[in-house]
Amino acid sequence: MPDYKTPGVYIEEISTLPASVAAVATAIPAFIGHTEKAGKLDDPEELRGEPTRITSMLDFQDYFGGPNPEAITVTVTDTYSGVDGEAAEMTERKIAASLPAANVSDYKMYYALQMFFNNGGGPCYIVSVNDYDNALDVGDETTPTSLLGGLARLAKFDEPTLIVFPDQMDIADYKDIYDAALSQCYTLRDRFVIMDVKEGTSDPIADAGSFRNNGISMGNLKYGAVYYPYLKTSLNYGYADSETTSLDISREYVYAGTGTPNPAIPANETASLYDISQNDPSLYRSITAELGKLNVDLAPSSAVAGIYARVDRQRGVWKAPANVDVRSAIGPVQKVSHEQQESLNVDAGSGKSINVIRTFTGKGTLVWGARTLAGNDNEWRYIPVRRLYIFIEESVKKATEFVVFEPNDANTWLRVKTMIENFLSRLWRDGALAGAKPEEAFFVRVGLGQTMNSLDILEGRMNIEIGLAAVRPAEFIILKFSHKLQES
Repeated sequence: MPDYKTPGVYIEEISTLPASVAAVATAIPAFIGHTEKAGKLDDPEELRGEPTRITSMLDFQDYFGGPNPEAITVTVTDTYSGVDGEAAEMTERKIAASLPAANVSDYKMYYALQMFFNNGGGPCYIVSVNDYDNALDVGDETTPTSLLGGLARLAKFDEPTLIVFPDQMDIADYKDIYDAALSQCYTLRDRFVIMDVKEGTSDPIADAGSFRNNGISMGNLKYGAVYYPYLKTSLNYGYADSETTSLDISREYVYAGTGTPNPAIPANETASLYDISQNDPSLYRSITAELGKLNVDLAPSSAVAGIYARVDRQRGVWKAPANVDVRSAIGPVQKVSHEQQESLNVDAGSGKSINVIRTFTGKGTLVWGARTLAGNDNEWRYIPVRRLYIFIEESVKKATEFVVFEPNDANTWLRVKTMIENFLSRLWRDGALAGAKPEEAFFVRVGLGQTMNSLDILEGRMNIEIGLAAVRPAEFIILKFSHKLQES
């Protein structure tokens, strides 16, 4: 009660509404890897190693630049007619563009962000650990220009809920990175790792065995999920096209006639794409059209992160991010059969389930799996169950911070219990929890003799117990048929 001593009118506001739990964001991924730059033009390195929040592809291009230009080989072959003393006339033109697999850049961040936003992604974080002139480095937590250094920096940021590594590395290197990311998720308990089975052989079973044996350890598997195979996307590879740095174009002149070629016909030459754009716009358009036929093969994790965001927004974090179309995807690089997926989806030995992306006639390319890496764990087998608990735990944790240093008595206990029950009731009505009635879907317990004893109160501890009946995806739909005998 305030101490009123001066005559006058005083206003007191009485709080009648109960405290509430605000739902935290569920699909804010952090992409860790290399970019062209990390900052504005006046300081293109100011954001290097600093987790930066963006909301669109334009933001990414503004702060982090474009893709790493690929070493694409383009050959323009012009066929001329004509013999000695006659004017030569071009009769045919062929343009071929190819991208040697051995020369494809390992830096995929730019394409990964395209797939993320195309598949429904929203706000996300970029951790640019280095540029394209430096090799990918696993490093350690103390090296800011390494992947592990970027991961360690991300631990200080609270908002990200997903972790993605889009760049291409050997599976042995990614084992250390994935293990460290899972360890961070276990420590912080507010994020989840989306992984890839790295490109290997053309055999899904062999690729799965390589990942299970060499690509991940056995700890904290409930905090991550892995996807297979790579995707053939509708995105195009980046290439140099400027006055200072330009893709080289090889021009060949072939003579269809007999005799000595007319001296008026130029010899074979190499022209830059920029020069062609200035001198021969028609040829330039033909070359760029051919370059547009080279599609990017990309690990699926970034597209899956966008699908997580899309499903969370449309249905809720409790809906499995599966049986959902993958946008901007022509199809999976490797086709996985129903029988092969059996071995990938369930592995009795390691329990490391691998979610498969498959193409179905009339449906397109779909995510066809919703398991965490803890495939043998009945509690944490499914992605939506693990992410729902992360969502509820983090929301309740943030909402109950006001209780710190409040009196540890029945009044406070009732406020906390009511606040959490209201939040869970809303989730139950939305379909996140199973049960015909709220009491069948969850319980909240707090109080002396229930969750605390006298010693707990003396030591300043308030224990709250929450039980949830999370809905689980119907992974196997079983239809049973039988013959019915004629009765009349």
